[in-house]
Amino acid sequence: MSVKGFAGWCLFALVLLGLLTLPVQAGVATERLNAFFAAKDGLRATFVQTVQAPAFDQPEVSRGTLLLLRPNRFRWDYQEPYKQQIVADGQRLWLYDEELEQVVVKPLDAALGDTPAMLLSGSGSVEDRFTLEELPDRGDGLAWVQLTPKQEDTGFEAVRLGFDAHDLRRMELVDGFGQVTRMQFSDVTRDAKISPAAFRFVPPPGVDVIGDSGDTGSGDAARP
Repeated sequence: MSVKGFAGWCLFALVLLGLLTLPVQAGVATERLNAFFAAKDGLRATFVQTVQAPAFDQPEVSRGTLLLLRPNRFRWDYQEPYKQQIVADGQRLWLYDEELEQVVVKPLDAALGDTPAMLLSGSGSVEDRFTLEELPDRGDGLAWVQLTPKQEDTGFEAVRLGFDAHDLRRMELVDGFGQVTRMQFSDVTRDAKISPAAFRFVPPPGVDVIGDSGDTGSGDAARP
């Protein structure tokens, strides 16, 4: 995954975390947003990520699975085309590239600070930070809402969220360079049994670790 791709991914993941606690008021799409993120259980899903940019001859497509548990825990397992794992354990953010045999780790607060998702991580209303717009019917059976940042120099132009009657099904991020990152979610389920232990990460033996990993915990912590 490129640095640019990783930054875009971080935004998606942290937007999800931020939106979990911030209610908004509007029409059908934002009512569905409120209902979906008001659920207190963890979340499981599979995803397809597509990145399109003017410099790409063909879109970059990735597939994998997602676990999400508030506060500040998520786990993305990329399975195709390369095996990668991105884990937030509540304090640190870990990026493990199996092919490169490399782990990048940084404090989660720093990761929030490095992405536009910091706008969604604090207290208050989404409406304080974004202009919300219910989008016209696309004919895909989803209700869409667009969040446009009020602050300049955020690094992105808009985030769009598409909901069916119950679940978040699609996300789109448009950045200032013409790149569009799309996430399509399927098999979305709420799972009250997800344990914080699922988000522990211990670097595999022999890999290069870049950053301060701190105390990785006991030997029974889950490895990728």
